[in-house]
Amino acid sequence: MNLFKSHFWYEKSQRNGILFLLLLILFVQLVSYQIDRYPGEIPPSDSPEIIAFQKKIDSVKAMESALRKPKIFPFNPNYISDAKAAQLGISVAEIDRLFTFRRSGKFVNSKKEFQQVTKVSDSLLETISIYFKFPDWVVNRNRQDQKKRRGVVEHNRATKHSIELTTTDLNAATVLDFQFVSGVSASLAERIVRYRSKLEGFSFESQLDEVYKIDAKLTQKILKTFQIIHKPNIQKVNVNSLNFKELLRIPYVDYELCKKILNYRDEVAELQSIVELKNIKDFPLEKYDRIALYLTAE
Repeated sequence: MNLFKSHFWYEKSQRNGILFLLLLILFVQLVSYQIDRYPGEIPPSDSPEIIAFQKKIDSVKAMESALRKPKIFPFNPNYISDAKAAQLGISVAEIDRLFTFRRSGKFVNSKKEFQQVTKVSDSLLETISIYFKFPDWVVNRNRQDQKKRRGVVEHNRATKHSIELTTTDLNAATVLDFQFVSGVSASLAERIVRYRSKLEGFSFESQLDEVYKIDAKLTQKILKTFQIIHKPNIQKVNVNSLNFKELLRIPYVDYELCKKILNYRDEVAELQSIVELKNIKDFPLEKYDRIALYLTAE
C-alpha cells in the first residue's frame, strides 16, 4: 500500500502543473476538432472547380449506368421473345401482331416488313432495327430486289422523258399521256383511266379527286396539263323504270341510297322530276349534281 501511495502523492505545485497540462491537452484537442470540421472556405456551387468536379462525377455515373445496362446482341426479329420485346420497348399489342403473322407460316425479311406487321413507330424502328440480323440469303435477296427496283425507277424516268402528249383533254388522255405529269406512276394512270370509264367520262374536273389513292397536290399538277375539253355524252336513264340492280349500277348510288330512292318512288308512285331526289331524307346533296348526270324522271 505504501508502495502505491508514494506514486500518487504530489505537492501542490505538482498538482497545479498536472492540471495545467490536462487543460492544455483539452484545448489542443478542441482546436484540432474544429479544424477537421471546417477545413476551409467551401467554393460556391457555380465555381469552375465545383462544375468540373460535378462533370467528373456525372461521367463516372454514366459509365457505371452503361455497364449495368444489359447488352443487346444482334438477333433475328422473327424469333423475338416477349422478354426481348419488352426490353426493346415493343408493346404487347405490337408483338402480338408479329406472333399472329408468324403463326401463319410467314416471315418478315426486312425492317420495313417488320414495321408493316407490328405497326411500331418510325422512331422505335430506327432504335431497334440496328440489332436486326437476317439470314445471309435474305440480305442478298433484298439487295437484288433493291437493284431491280432502282433499275425500274430509272427506266420509268427515261420513259417519262421520252413521252410526247397526244392530247390535253382529260377525257381523251391515255395511260401514257397521264404519265407525262411528274409523280404520276403507271398504276395511278391506269386507275384514272378505269375510273373515267366507270363514270363514262369526267363531267367535272373535281371528279379526278375521287380516283383511288390520288394525292390532292398531284391532282392539281394533272389539271395544270389536262382539262375537260369535250364533256362526255352520257345517256340518262329513267329512274321510274329501274329495278334495284339497275339503279345500283348508277355511279354514286350505293346500297343504302338505292333503297331510299326506291322507297321514295313507291311512296309517290313515280317521280315527276329528278329534282325530287332532294326531298328524300338524308339524301347526299353534295352528290346530286353527279347523280343527275345519269338519271332523269319521265
